[in-house]
Amino acid sequence: MEKTCGGETLRLTELLLFLAPFAAVIAWRLSLGVGGPPLSLLIGAACALALLAVLLVWMSQERALPPGTTYVPAELQNGRIVPGHAAPK
Repeated sequence: MEKTCGGETLRLTELLLFLAPFAAVIAWRLSLGVGGPPLSLLIGAACALALLAVLLVWMSQERALPPGTTYVPAELQNGRIVPGHAAPK
């Protein structure tokens, strides 16, 4: 599927966005020298990635609507606020 907006510029942008993380890792590795990163940095990065993974799973499950339903926003009925809820399609 071809992109029509920008043509070659869009392809170049996509390529640069794809290659940017690899260039960052190479620059980081070259700047560290022989010793490598400190152990505390590796442990902190591993903890941050584990926390990110847990949060992503939790956010995908938290307050998700059941299949086959649609969200009905909160509304005012007879002077009372009826909270938003799921309703069958």
